[in-house]
Amino acid sequence: MRAVVQRVDGASVAVAGETVGEIVGEGLCVLVGATHGDTPEKAAQLARKLWSLRILDGEKSCSDVNAPLLVISQFTLYGDARKGRRPTWHAAAPGEVAEPLVDEVVAQLRGLGARVETGRFGAMMRVSLTNDGPFTVLLEV
Repeated sequence: MRAVVQRVDGASVAVAGETVGEIVGEGLCVLVGATHGDTPEKAAQLARKLWSLRILDGEKSCSDVNAPLLVISQFTLYGDARKGRRPTWHAAAPGEVAEPLVDEVVAQLRGLGARVETGRFGAMMRVSLTNDGPFTVLLEV
């Protein structure tokens, strides 16, 4: 699994003009992609990493300050544009594999005590955020 993690001062995601997920103040906006061979165990590992990652102000983690997370599925994280001008998506897991894995990341985070907002799997989404820093990291498990 792959995640792009941004430290934010507020973030939201909208589908068809309706806000479906929003966090206010300090937190993380996390774009999550799944590839072939990813497992629920990898989803749990990613959730633990996100919850304890010390990238908030003062080198704190979400678990330290009870900061919220906005988790959004994004298959394009596995796009490959090394050849030609058009990316390929062969490395991205199909929706029927990826959706339960992204759901598992969210469930595991909630099980750890996190407040988690989400986007809508497979929908055309508009993500708005204020990147704090800017601070962005790439995680792979």
